[in-house]
Amino acid sequence: MEFLPFFLILLAGVLFSAAFRRFHLPWVLALIVAGITVGPHGFQLVELNPVIDFMGNIGLIFLMFMAGLEVKLEHFKEFGKKVASLAFINSVVPFVTGFAIGYFFSFGFIPSLLLGIIFMSSSIAVIIPSLESSGMLEKKLGRTIVSATIIADVASLILLSILLQSVQTITSLPLPSFYFLLIVILIAFWYGLPKIRGLIPRRRDEEDLFESEVRIIFVLLIGTVVTFELLGLHPIIAGFFTGLVLSGSIQSKIVLEKLRTLSYGLFIPIFFILVGVNTDISFFLQGSAHIWFVFIIVFGSIIAKFSSGWIGAHVVGFRKKDRLFVGFATIPQLSTTLAVVYTSVELDLLSNELVTAMVILSIVTTFIAPLALRTLKHNSHHTHTA
Repeated sequence: MEFLPFFLILLAGVLFSAAFRRFHLPWVLALIVAGITVGPHGFQLVELNPVIDFMGNIGLIFLMFMAGLEVKLEHFKEFGKKVASLAFINSVVPFVTGFAIGYFFSFGFIPSLLLGIIFMSSSIAVIIPSLESSGMLEKKLGRTIVSATIIADVASLILLSILLQSVQTITSLPLPSFYFLLIVILIAFWYGLPKIRGLIPRRRDEEDLFESEVRIIFVLLIGTVVTFELLGLHPIIAGFFTGLVLSGSIQSKIVLEKLRTLSYGLFIPIFFILVGVNTDISFFLQGSAHIWFVFIIVFGSIIAKFSSGWIGAHVVGFRKKDRLFVGFATIPQLSTTLAVVYTSVELDLLSNELVTAMVILSIVTTFIAPLALRTLKHNSHHTHTA
């Protein structure tokens, strides 16, 4: 019955997504709850095996790839002193807050650093649709938020790569030589991947054109992941980097739609369900102290991200109303947060309490941030029409 666990995971994802959609609840929440339900801390219907773990890792790579793909490189043209200041404040304050909370609860240096990195990251995959739906994406405020978020996410991934390299050293090179080689290879990939994609022959008949495009992109993605792994970097960094590099060269809306279908239709849902499978909610029944711990994690992250976004927007000269918008826009934590959680579970770097707290943090922030942005936009519209 090798296919039974895989079938149950897919079935749970479909059923829970349909049920949660009726109540207008987030898709990610449905998948995580599905994983908790069928996993070892629920009805114990699914037992993990190497095949499912592999599918989860593919989903993780595609999650980060699509997050990078949502970023258009022209946003980097907006970088300047104001964006850099906003990104710096919106990264440092949450990082220090996360590290302080971890240190306060005596989780150790490495878990506290991981918590700081998680707090500092945001989710460009949530922020961009939220800004687009509110009509702010193409305005100066929206572009500034996106640019600052890109910097924060890239910085968090760089710190994560350094941390993972120190925890699980793969390269035998001295670190200065390793990072010099890494920078050279990153630059080569940055300029080379789009050119390689353009050099590979593709059929021009209507029937096969877009399918071959998807296969080429898939090969480039997995090839980059393999190269990064040989260098000692985690696949999540390779996935995000590949999406970021290719974001400007993939112009076809049909190709983008096929990539989204492949990613969000199969691989990414499996990843989110496996996050739920690895989430132990039974510790909530062990006393109010655990509930307070999760509350402090979630509340601390929201306050740190909102306040740092508000302060950063104030420093760069945005109006009071826009400061609120920046504060709420930087709250959501999804892609990088859950990627770090999944990676940390594999490396046994985080306790069950922290893993569960991070999952709840992702659910809460991705739920309240878009709601808050819609409310602000609605109130702003009524103010102008009154």
